[in-house]
Amino acid sequence: MQYLASKPFPVGMIPKGKTQRGFTLIELIAATTILVTLTLLAIPVATVSIKREKERELRYDLWQMRDGIDRYKDTCDRAAFRSKAGSECYPPDLDTLVNGEDVNGKKLKFLRRIPIDPMTHTTDWGIRSWQDDPNSDSWSGDDVFDVYSKSQRTALDGTKYKDW
Repeated sequence: MQYLASKPFPVGMIPKGKTQRGFTLIELIAATTILVTLTLLAIPVATVSIKREKERELRYDLWQMRDGIDRYKDTCDRAAFRSKAGSECYPPDLDTLVNGEDVNGKKLKFLRRIPIDPMTHTTDWGIRSWQDDPNSDSWSGDDVFDVYSKSQRTALDGTKYKDW
């Protein structure tokens, strides 16, 4: 009995009641194949999820800037401050929304910062004046009536980001 405990058993000579532990090569290949298949199935789902999150961020950023433009116009229309003639009370640029206007000795700001476009990763947004054609990609430089993304890519719903 002591001889059996001190030396390993030769291959194929396992006594009754003792079992080998571990995986066979076929079991390891099968498990690896299953893991690789699941990973390959998860990649497209993750890609769509990331794109959907960027689109959600783009919608929020556009809403935030358009809201700032609307609040600027409403405040100017109520004659709280003067605007450039012919601008119809729209801000001259996006920086004006961040820097604010002086109203009775107090700075009134309409945006905390210019958001970063999640599609182009810059703060360089497309801008339209109220005089510009709605489909125009060039800005006359008079005022800021609307903003849009400069990305040429297509959204999950099939529209172009620049058309949002």
